[in-house]
Amino acid sequence: MNNSIKKTILVVDDTPENIDILSGILSDRYFVKAAINGDIALKIINNHHLDLILLDIMMPEMDGYEVLKQIKENTITSGIPVIFVTANEKHNLEYNQNIEGYLQKPIDPNTTLELIENILTNHHLKSVTN
Repeated sequence: MNNSIKKTILVVDDTPENIDILSGILSDRYFVKAAINGDIALKIINNHHLDLILLDIMMPEMDGYEVLKQIKENTITSGIPVIFVTANEKHNLEYNQNIEGYLQKPIDPNTTLELIENILTNHHLKSVTN
């Protein structure tokens, strides 16, 4: 991936420690924005250019499924790749077509970086060829 232009990743998680862990893994390679709930996430998503979203599924008030639904229903944000972050080993397959992948908690730094690099590279290639 071309490192001359840093990509921006939004980390959405209701647990500040999880945001800190992901930010620590990502901040050397990417600009990282963070949101502690779905409402804040949607405000950031609608007001900033983002290259990828790491979205916790289980959050109070507005869960990751609802945030994803709103992202994908908006034509401006629907193309942003989303990765679900979850401690639950059973995933809701209904949402698989709208996400790029899953990260399992506890977060493994190497798996996280590899998945993000692959998604950002593939997303860039798709946008160049379309």
